[in-house]
Amino acid sequence: MAELHFFTGTMDSGKSTLALQTNHNHAARGRVGRIFTTHDRAGAAVLSSRLGLTHDALEVDADFDFWKYVVDTLTRGGRIDYLICDEAQFYAAEQIDQLAKVVDELQIDVFAFGILTDFRTALFPGSARLVELADRMNVLQVEALCWCGKRATHNARTENGAMVVEGEVIVVGDVDQADEPPADVAYEVLCRQHHRRRLTAARAKAVSLAPEPLPFG
Repeated sequence: MAELHFFTGTMDSGKSTLALQTNHNHAARGRVGRIFTTHDRAGAAVLSSRLGLTHDALEVDADFDFWKYVVDTLTRGGRIDYLICDEAQFYAAEQIDQLAKVVDELQIDVFAFGILTDFRTALFPGSARLVELADRMNVLQVEALCWCGKRATHNARTENGAMVVEGEVIVVGDVDQADEPPADVAYEVLCRQHHRRRLTAARAKAVSLAPEPLPFG
């Protein structure tokens, strides 16, 4: 029986790498699939991982209809055994419903990959619908770490090095690297405590390097 799988974790937990590995494993067994993504940091119509791996993909925009695409492909004599859907948090709830229909009516496996919450700690609509509909939900075992060493549970957005909690939900960026200067818009994974305090790695470093006040007297 086909199933709708949802693999989730914070940013930097290896979701896109697992998506590419899942596609490789199924293709190696002679299965034919399609790869979808949207708003990938590497650009349109490409699935990329932070390990440097990439694969051509079909770009999912707001008007994309998974059900129509699959039915049209099969009607023309094409073959589809499974779908790989990366950045699924950005899909509309209606598109997740279409994926569930593909599984149930056409018996095609769907493997969706995405983060649960945005930089405001609110559920993405696509992820929320996947939680509601998925046959299997898998939390990735590769844990991303906060700068303090604790398990990262929240995704933070920084603008010019400062953490923000307001703004457009979808702004493409990458995870900040400690040895690089802050980007105009970047992301950082934090534990809940430091996300609540808006204490990013850069801010924590600045605080630790700040001179201590001189004692009076």
